[in-house]
Amino acid sequence: MSVQTLHIPRQQSRLDDERRAQFERSGFLVLPGFLPADLVARLKPEVDRWVDTGLRARSIAAVLAPETHGVPEVMELDLPAHGELLAHQPLLRIIEQLMGPRFAFHHMHSDRHAPDLPGKPWHHDYEQRVQSERTYSMVHTLHYLDGMDPDMAGLALLPGSHREIAEKDARGHLGTEELPGEVYLEDLPPGSTVLVHSALFHARRAKPDYPGRPRYFVDASYCQAGTLWPPVKPYWREMLARARHRRLGGPEWPDLFSERHFSDYVKPE
Repeated sequence: MSVQTLHIPRQQSRLDDERRAQFERSGFLVLPGFLPADLVARLKPEVDRWVDTGLRARSIAAVLAPETHGVPEVMELDLPAHGELLAHQPLLRIIEQLMGPRFAFHHMHSDRHAPDLPGKPWHHDYEQRVQSERTYSMVHTLHYLDGMDPDMAGLALLPGSHREIAEKDARGHLGTEELPGEVYLEDLPPGSTVLVHSALFHARRAKPDYPGRPRYFVDASYCQAGTLWPPVKPYWREMLARARHRRLGGPEWPDLFSERHFSDYVKPE
């Protein structure tokens, strides 16, 4: 598959029929240099703060042991530019075209990947307690603030795999090895975004022989209305309440942070 045909121009928020059909078939879209430079410039120091001050570590601890750590004092969306990113209007308008007008914010992660960070095996991120159908869509937006270059870990995607009914780790035994038909992204300009259907199998392929540079990475996911989605963070109600308090969605997206789209949290076994 030619990745070039999946590119859309910077800040364009209207997809034509061909690009919507491409997303339906392949399960991803590449938006090179999509984010405004000023937003990227404000996001990067927030990522540094998130990582260097221990906020990220405390957020992870609150997920792993909520009975001990409770609700984090600071969440990703509390950081001003991160909150702006998850409700970035051009992005939400594209998501609306892919999933329809009614969808909700699911969760957000932020990290600065060290050059020697190991790869992440093939997996998907579709949230379903029993993987049984793909009636409703879920989309992950993968934001590469500094872009990617061939000396950094790249992103491998398996086009069409979002239509399979499979557990998240069904291809995990393959590690990050190259698969037939995959698309590999390793050269993107700063502020690039890759939209993936959350059921699409993908992997982070490390390059341990290259020193590279840190990879500034933020991802946020959104889920189509019409079913109850399982939350991944035990403090999901507080997360949505903070977003509503900050009015991140604005009047155009009144449903974006509604609790009614979600089932109760169940801690993974």
